Amino acid sequence: MAAQSPFRDLPLFPLGTVLYPGGQLPLRIFEPRYLDMVRECARTAKPFGVCLILAGNEVGVPATPAAVGTLAHIVDFHNRDDGLLGILAEGGARFRVARTRVRSDGLMRGDVETWPEESPMQVPVEFALLQTILERLIESMAPHWRQAPRHLYDDASWLGFRLAELLPLHDDERQRMLEVTDPVRRLAEVRDILPRFQRA
Repeated sequence: MAAQSPFRDLPLFPLGTVLYPGGQLPLRIFEPRYLDMVRECARTAKPFGVCLILAGNEVGVPATPAAVGTLAHIVDFHNRDDGLLGILAEGGARFRVARTRVRSDGLMRGDVETWPEESPMQVPVEFALLQTILERLIESMAPHWRQAPRHLYDDASWLGFRLAELLPLHDDERQRMLEVTDPVRRLAEVRDILPRFQRA
């Protein structure tokens, strides 16, 4: 897949989760480096990058991030009951990290190349069961998607990313679903994983 525009000096937030394009990510912000990052992003109206942690932890010493991540656009702020800052970020374009560096305050920054959006693609009929499975998952686990327009369920990219968000996949599987560039192939990989959950 050809790269799009580069982001230079993008703030990176390594997390123990994967953010997918179009997905929602609520975060609790308390470390000074990430409070500064949120202030910077709010002031400049620019995103930060979310990458899955491959080694290390979300707090303390900077973790080792996956090379492919997702731009996160802050869409809401709120003060939590525990007194901490809460934000809601929405997933944008995927990117590949070209190089990283860590500032003196511990915030990781990177030069990244974004990937183009996947083209809309009709869900092939053989994957119709996945649409039903997603409806059930949303009803029980993701109320924010309950009002999603029906036509989104017919888009292979949206369907695959939402299933990857909600199914109890292993971290390496979640990352794999992010890195797949063919939405129908992603659906096939999700379908092939499903028997594991049916046996449980």
